[in-house]
Amino acid sequence: MLVRISKNWRSSDPVPQAPIGSPDLVGYSSGRSGAVLPAEIAVRPATIADMREVEPLIRKFAADNLMLPKSSDQLARTFREFVVAVDATGRIVGCGALRIYTEELAEICSLAVAEGYQGAGIGRQLVERLMRDGRDLAVGRVFALTLKPDFFTKMGFGVVPKENFPLKVWADCRNCPKLNACDEI
Repeated sequence: MLVRISKNWRSSDPVPQAPIGSPDLVGYSSGRSGAVLPAEIAVRPATIADMREVEPLIRKFAADNLMLPKSSDQLARTFREFVVAVDATGRIVGCGALRIYTEELAEICSLAVAEGYQGAGIGRQLVERLMRDGRDLAVGRVFALTLKPDFFTKMGFGVVPKENFPLKVWADCRNCPKLNACDEI
């Protein structure tokens, strides 16, 4: 279990600001195999129609046992929690959600980046956007359950026991197939 706690939402690596209502634009290129990825990725709130592209992305990560599956119905009910990363052609190449438990606690969940786009900073941009959304909502603590703790540690999160979050355990973990063998941090 990783958590980032802050009363004033300041860190040594501040979350960049963007005008309200505008997408976050990210320019990047990949050093892997000399391939250059699209020059812009927009991170924006998801629409219900986006869930048609988010669902197979999450399904692939769930099939690889990297996240819990989400049904189309679940995604339709929770689409407002999501932000998506969209390439220049409008294709969704990443997603993440901020699930609010209380004014003091929220979770970053369903974080996924499409295979050809991993390692290009899209996951970081999604988390930064979700953290900014949490700050704007005045949420006191944001946490993530992950199999990739190094990613979150680099973003200022720290490892804490899951027992610190009984609302999460009660709301989600009790129905999880990995409940008695959870390997997430």
